[in-house]
Amino acid sequence: MTGQRTASAGRADVVISGMGMVTPVGTSAAEVVAAMCEGRSGLVRPPAGGPLDGCAEVAAFAPPIDPASVLAGPETRVVDRYIVMAMQAAADALADAGIEVGRDVDPYRIGVILSGTGGLATLEAQVVTRTQRGRLGVSPYLLPGMLPNMGASRVAIRHGIRGYSSAIATACAAGAQSVGEGLRLLRADEVDVMVCGCSEAPLFATLADTFGNARALARGWAAEPAAASRPFDRRRNGLVLGEGAGVLVLERTEHADARGAAGYAAVSGWGATNDAHHPTTPHPDGEGAAASMRRALADARIEPADIGYINAHGTSTKIGDRAEAVAIRRVFRDGCPPVSATKAVTGHMLGASGVVESAVSVLALRRGLLPPTHNLDDPDPACDLDHIRKGPRPAPGISHVMSNSFGFGGHNVSLVYGRPGTRLSRTV
Repeated sequence: MTGQRTASAGRADVVISGMGMVTPVGTSAAEVVAAMCEGRSGLVRPPAGGPLDGCAEVAAFAPPIDPASVLAGPETRVVDRYIVMAMQAAADALADAGIEVGRDVDPYRIGVILSGTGGLATLEAQVVTRTQRGRLGVSPYLLPGMLPNMGASRVAIRHGIRGYSSAIATACAAGAQSVGEGLRLLRADEVDVMVCGCSEAPLFATLADTFGNARALARGWAAEPAAASRPFDRRRNGLVLGEGAGVLVLERTEHADARGAAGYAAVSGWGATNDAHHPTTPHPDGEGAAASMRRALADARIEPADIGYINAHGTSTKIGDRAEAVAIRRVFRDGCPPVSATKAVTGHMLGASGVVESAVSVLALRRGLLPPTHNLDDPDPACDLDHIRKGPRPAPGISHVMSNSFGFGGHNVSLVYGRPGTRLSRTV
C-alpha cells in the first residue's frame, strides 16, 4: 500500500529542519530571538473598545493575518484566528525546511499534529448570533471554522499531507506534546517528516474573565504593561494571556540527508507525566514535573550534567513558578544549569508556548547565547535557580538544552534538543 515501509532496525535520529512562528514579538526566528535577548516586549494594554477592554489589564497580541492569504472563497467567512495562525506558521515552517509534499516527501510519509484549544471565540460569537437571529442565523461554516482538529486538517488539505493527522488536547502542554508524539512516529518509521505545532487564540472576553475571576491574571501593571509578566520574581502576581502559533518540521535524519537538507537541532528525547493531583494546580512537591524531565533525559540517553540550558514553563504565577523550581532542583540538584523563562516578553500563549519556546531553546543552543528572564528584578528565594537575568548569557559549546511545558489537568512535558546529526547544519 502507498506510504508503507518495513521498519528499520534501531532507533531513528530525528532533526528539526524547519520553523514557523506567529508571536507577539515577531514572525521569524531572527525577530523572536532578538526580542528575547533584547527585552523587546509584546505585552501591551488592550485597546479601548476591543474584546479585552475591562477584562484584562495587559495582553500580548500577535500581528494580524488576512484569512484570505491562507484560505480561499467562502471558507474565510467564519474561520477562527487560531486556524489562520496555524496555517501561516505551518506554511512558513515547510518553506523554511524546503519541503514540497509530493516532490520532497511521499504524501503518505508526512504527517501533521497541530494542536490547540480550538476556536472558542468563534463559537461564542455564533452563540450570540443565534440568540439574536435564531437558528437560521448560525453559519454552516461554524464547525470547520473552529473545531480543535481543524488546524491540522486545514494544513493537511493545503499542503496535500495524507499521512498521520491529529490534534492533542493537553492544555498548555499540547504544543510540546505534539513535538514528542511526532518524534515517536518518526522513530517508529511510520513517517519520514512530521509537521508539529500548536496555535492558540485566547484573547476574548469570556476566557479572560475566567482567568481573571480565578485571580490568575497579572494585575496592577496597567501603567507599566511590559513589566506585568515576571517569572520567578517576588512581585509576580499572575500570567499575561498571549496569542500565537508555533510549528516545527521534524524529519528523520537520513531523509534530510538524502535531500540535502540542513538541520537546526536533533530532537533528542522527551518525557510526559501527569501529577494526578488537581485539575488546575500543580503538585507543590514538583515530582510529576521532575519525572517528565528525568524521562526526557533517559530518552535522550544523557545525564543531567549534559543539559546546558533550560527554558522554563515559567508562567509568572506564585504556585506554578515555585513548583517548577522545586522540580528542577529535584532533578539537577546542585548542578542546576542556567534557566530562563521567555514568557516575560511573549506572555502565555497557552499550548503554543511550548513550540515557540522549543524553537528559542534550539536557537540558543546553536548561537551559544542564552536569553534572559526579563523583569526578574528580585528573584523569589523559593525559586532558587541559576537564573539568567539582565541580559543574555554567552554559553559556547553547550551540547543539549531542555524546554518544559506544563498544563491544566496535571500534564507535564519535557523536551531535550541536541546538535543536529545531519551532514549539513543550519546557520542561525
